[in-house]
Amino acid sequence: MRRQAKNRTGFSRRALLIGAGQAAIFAAITTRLYHLQVSEHGKYALMAKQNSISERLVAPERGVITDRFGAILAGNQQHWRALFMKAMAPEPDVVLENFFRLVPLSDEEKARITQDLADHPGYIPVLLKDWLDWPDMAAIEVNTPNLPGVIVEEGASRTYPLGPVAAHAVGYVGRPNQQEAKQDAVLALPGMRVGRTGAEDADDLSLRGDPGFVQTETNVHGEVMRVVAQDAGTPGQTVALGMDAGLQQLAVQSLGAQTGAVVMMDATNGEILAMASTPSFDPSLFDKGVPSDIWKGWMEDPKHPLLNKATAGLFAPGSTFKPTVALAALKCGALTPTTIHNCPGFLKLGDHIFWCDNHDAHGNVNVVSALKVSCDVFFYKTALDTGIDRIAAMATIMGQGVDLNSDIPHTQAGLVPTLEWARRHGIHWAQGNTVVQGIGQGYTQLTPMAQATMIARLASGLAVTPHLTRRIGGTLQPDSLPGGAATLDVDPAHLAVVRQGLFEVVNDPAGTGYGARLTIPNVQMAGKTGTAQVHNNTAAEKAKNFNDMTMAWEQRPNAWFVAYAPADAPRYAIAVLIEHGNYGAQTAAPIAHDLMTYALLHDPAGRDTPLANPPPEPPPTVPTGLKA
Repeated sequence: MRRQAKNRTGFSRRALLIGAGQAAIFAAITTRLYHLQVSEHGKYALMAKQNSISERLVAPERGVITDRFGAILAGNQQHWRALFMKAMAPEPDVVLENFFRLVPLSDEEKARITQDLADHPGYIPVLLKDWLDWPDMAAIEVNTPNLPGVIVEEGASRTYPLGPVAAHAVGYVGRPNQQEAKQDAVLALPGMRVGRTGAEDADDLSLRGDPGFVQTETNVHGEVMRVVAQDAGTPGQTVALGMDAGLQQLAVQSLGAQTGAVVMMDATNGEILAMASTPSFDPSLFDKGVPSDIWKGWMEDPKHPLLNKATAGLFAPGSTFKPTVALAALKCGALTPTTIHNCPGFLKLGDHIFWCDNHDAHGNVNVVSALKVSCDVFFYKTALDTGIDRIAAMATIMGQGVDLNSDIPHTQAGLVPTLEWARRHGIHWAQGNTVVQGIGQGYTQLTPMAQATMIARLASGLAVTPHLTRRIGGTLQPDSLPGGAATLDVDPAHLAVVRQGLFEVVNDPAGTGYGARLTIPNVQMAGKTGTAQVHNNTAAEKAKNFNDMTMAWEQRPNAWFVAYAPADAPRYAIAVLIEHGNYGAQTAAPIAHDLMTYALLHDPAGRDTPLANPPPEPPPTVPTGLKA
């Protein structure tokens, strides 16, 4: 009995102890839950909120630029960059200090980052550093806990496979400036680029694309836990130019070390097949930022490598302006196909003598023979009979000295003077002024693009507009559609007369461009040579019987040649300028010969796909010719 009572007593004590322990544990849990749910509710609710979804926009991949056959002219190369999301960092200033200790940055870059953080909305990440190298990547990776909000992602930089060869035509990109970013917040995204020149500028909106996004789950410390969703956005559209990369390379190769420009186009629709300007530059440098020493070199170079001489270089056209003068005279009746002027080698006007080139006396010449031998006296007289305003009016029709409404950015209109222009500028216009305009000298200043347009319009009889872009996203652009150009407002009979003169320039042994005639069987080229003075020779120089070739480079005449082919069914038109190249027949015409031969053998204007079996390349020629 006693044993049973004792056992019952021990069990009761144990039960009480266990119960007391359970009660204590329950009380502790209850207290802790109360503490968590009531006392610290705000703290943990905030932590839960911060451990949430963050979203940021990402820049789309910029569209590529190709030639008409798909060869890449501007593409993208992958690299790594570091970004910063301020909203993901509990202490942004501390994070930036940590980053600056790990990754060296200039004071200028640090200031830019500070400004971007102040200007950009929260959903726009700020670029910390582009083009991270492996030491940078390793330092960021090891120190990730100290860099909340810092993101390393893949970016893209712009590449140009042809480099300086196509730099002026294709253009380059640069980072948007602050004003551009304020006007369009998308441009503030790291990796966004804006076209500054060439096709990059002309087709910038098509090339940009639409931004994507990345959604991430982050904890209270700003650390990314996982990627919830992402979209790369819509890449920019592919832009295909009318250029032929092979023809473009040949144009630059032909110019060589000379300073000058080449513009070659489809005479039927104005598509630019080649546009070269020398010297040139490396367009890829602008994406990263041009080093100061290179920029200084460009700025101090007297040959101006950044200037696109094809579209923005202004030069006296010399004798390549004579076809326009002839058309103006024919239109107003100052000249007929049978009009004869005698050339004794000079024209005396008052007390001044205007010499024919090389003091040659051409005798009796009509408009065709005057073009063939480039008789200055004939065009002195023709200009006087026609008047400067009528000449300027015809120049407008031919695309000279006017805005061509081209898609090529930063194109200069040039100048063909009028009496009204002279009055506005306080210039007393005398007969002598009209005389020199008749041979493309004096105030007349034109671009190689304008001269290529003139010869294309003369050849085709169509008011073609020069343009770079052929397709956007695969869609053929309106200017490249067949029948897109209007008929030129010039009498076809007058065009025929001038064309005959240009045919004889190249194909008659007496023509100034005879050395540039084609060697392709049954195919002829028509064209016009030009030599434009840039230096008024002094009496002392004339007395010494000076030679242009021995003068300082910057004082030598500019050399021109404009042409089209085939002469009987024009398809290709070209303008070649050699700055201070002396005589057009000797320096500019050979280049036109080689490029025209290439174009006629390959016919790039007639195709969108490369030839499976291209014809063999003819050996380059160095034709001889007379001065003009």
